[in-house]
Amino acid sequence: MNDTIRCRRCLLRELEEGKELYESVKAYRSELPEDVRTGDAEFEARLEHCRACRYLNNATCMQCGCFVEIRAAKRDIHCPMGNW
Repeated sequence: MNDTIRCRRCLLRELEEGKELYESVKAYRSELPEDVRTGDAEFEARLEHCRACRYLNNATCMQCGCFVEIRAAKRDIHCPMGNW
């Protein structure tokens, strides 16, 4: 039996096994030019929409397959469900 617990509505930064990947996401976001990167408040607002979404599962959007923290990092990329 698999003892791995899948977390619905969790982000990478909240998953123990996602910590290293989240550090990569933070580095990626910090290296984006300011005109491309979402601002901190917008980034957090996007993630709050994702946390409330029924398609978030284990830090992944089940509609598009992305890690939501990566999708939320860029201004010109939007939620596949139209939430942001």
